[in-house]
Amino acid sequence: MTSTTHDPTETATLLKGAAMTGLANAVINGAIQAVLMAGHGPVALSADTVGTTEHTVLGTAVLLATMLAMILTAIGHVTLKAPKRPFLPDGLWLVVKHGLFAFGAVVAAAVLWQRFAGTIVVGVPMAVAILAAVAGIVAAAVHSMTILAATAPRR
Repeated sequence: MTSTTHDPTETATLLKGAAMTGLANAVINGAIQAVLMAGHGPVALSADTVGTTEHTVLGTAVLLATMLAMILTAIGHVTLKAPKRPFLPDGLWLVVKHGLFAFGAVVAAAVLWQRFAGTIVVGVPMAVAILAAVAGIVAAAVHSMTILAATAPRR
């Protein structure tokens, strides 16, 4: 007799889920950003100061990536249908860890971008595409990391 349940940590299943999650979040968050940025003129990718009052694409990406990582980790852990670690404290720690990881990764990328490319101004469609790509990459990475961490045996 064979089991009809599937292992969420199986490579093919994990990659398919990550791809679907990433694509869905790229489309959804791209649409949200398109609505939020509609009617605005060109926007800078980054600015050469920490305390800037102008909105930048990479500044928006930091908040988007951090919040998306935290939300998707919590949802992913709660909805996982496999034997998993308890949400408290393990799942909550994953939420914090994935949020900090996303924050650090996007801030580091933004700082390196500013250092090597400088301030570049792009139109709204390009800004939306960049933010959608960030959302898709974060969602796909968080999907995989959450499933692998939540189903890993305790050490």
